[in-house]
Amino acid sequence: MDQETPSSRDPVTLSGISTRAWEHPADRGALTALRELRGFDTMMRKVSGLLSERSIRLTYLGSGIKVDRHQFSRVHDAYMQVAVVLDAAEVPELYIVRNPDLGGMCVGIDKPIIVINSGTLDVLDEPELRFLLAHELGHALSDHGLYRTMLMTLMRLTTSLAWIPVGAVGLRVIIAGLMEWSRKSELSADRAGALAVQDPAAAIRVMAKLAGGGDLTDVDTTAFLAQAKEFEAGGDLRDSFLKLVMLEGRSHDFSVARAATLKDWIDEGDYLGYLAGEYPRRADDGDTSISHDAKAAAQSYRELFDRSSDPLARMLRKLRDQF
Repeated sequence: MDQETPSSRDPVTLSGISTRAWEHPADRGALTALRELRGFDTMMRKVSGLLSERSIRLTYLGSGIKVDRHQFSRVHDAYMQVAVVLDAAEVPELYIVRNPDLGGMCVGIDKPIIVINSGTLDVLDEPELRFLLAHELGHALSDHGLYRTMLMTLMRLTTSLAWIPVGAVGLRVIIAGLMEWSRKSELSADRAGALAVQDPAAAIRVMAKLAGGGDLTDVDTTAFLAQAKEFEAGGDLRDSFLKLVMLEGRSHDFSVARAATLKDWIDEGDYLGYLAGEYPRRADDGDTSISHDAKAAAQSYRELFDRSSDPLARMLRKLRDQF
């Protein structure tokens, strides 16, 4: 008899799972540090009021389609499935908007909503759709909306304060740090998607479709993943510096890199243990500490540096080993 795999049966419900299960250490460390800033959440919620969170919801309520049992019922069913698997206490409102591109987003703070582009429905099959929905739900459950609002606000301030050299430079430094956090938060959401859909192949297909469009009939996912190694290790120091410059202004890492990172986590990380029931529980969230999360974040960067095949990283490791 063939051995049953997670992708060949109904997904395992992860009752009481904590967001710590999917949060990347660098994402988690930054979130913990920001939450420890006294009054920070209050300040950002006041900023949210200035940005009018109500107006955001009204915009989509008036210009999109609110997903429920009567509208886009297929999407609603998929959304409810991943919400059950991740044991979401509250499920954000979900909207479909007219946009031919593949994608979605989670916006808002106190009452986040999830918005999916209509083009997504044309190119994703059901497991792929569940992955994308769970990805956005993971953002909502991890409270990423609050800090994304901060990033959006600071980017607007950079434009308005461009005439003040010192102020603009300071804001750009902060924004660069938040962009790095944002890229790591996407890795967290990818893990949430993988845990919810429990079909690794579907997760990788979504990344391939983000990179090359909806038709994968002439795309080999193994070769697609091999691109990540070529992207990381190829070239010389000039390519290393170019990649750093290219990443600086991106809120998402490159699709091939995200696919490889997620594949590594599924193959080598805690993924299978979590599906077997060995995952962090929400009931234990109060026992975590900022120092532990900070150490885990630092360790993740050290491991990334030690494993990297990038020419600059190889050169820096060689210099380190000489002293």
